[in-house]
Amino acid sequence: QVQLVESGGGLVQSGGSLTLSCTTSRSTLDNYAIGWFRQSPGQGREGISCIVTEDGSTYYSDSVQGRFTVSGDNARNTVYLQMNSLKPEDTGVYYCAAGPCGRLRDYDMNYWGKGTQVTVSK
Repeated sequence: QVQLVESGGGLVQSGGSLTLSCTTSRSTLDNYAIGWFRQSPGQGREGISCIVTEDGSTYYSDSVQGRFTVSGDNARNTVYLQMNSLKPEDTGVYYCAAGPCGRLRDYDMNYWGKGTQVTVSK
């Protein structure tokens, strides 16, 4: 079984920062890359970041490049998404997912967390 649990969502003002966590298992990190996706009401899931734990390679969408940073802490079986300079358009439900996320395509992913809400005011 693959379990992924997101945490850290909440309400922040524009320009603020927030860090999301995706906690999973050692076996999941050994076998899958971890991607971050987000979804607003009526929209599809947008791939925004990916980390390939095998070599540490990271990928970002143009919409978050330079503002978001993905990292991993293998000792805690956790992948983080540090979000800076947040904008109202960053509002949505954020999901982590396990699978080949290098192309940031939702349909490539194998397993999904339940998501955490991020709301950016103003």
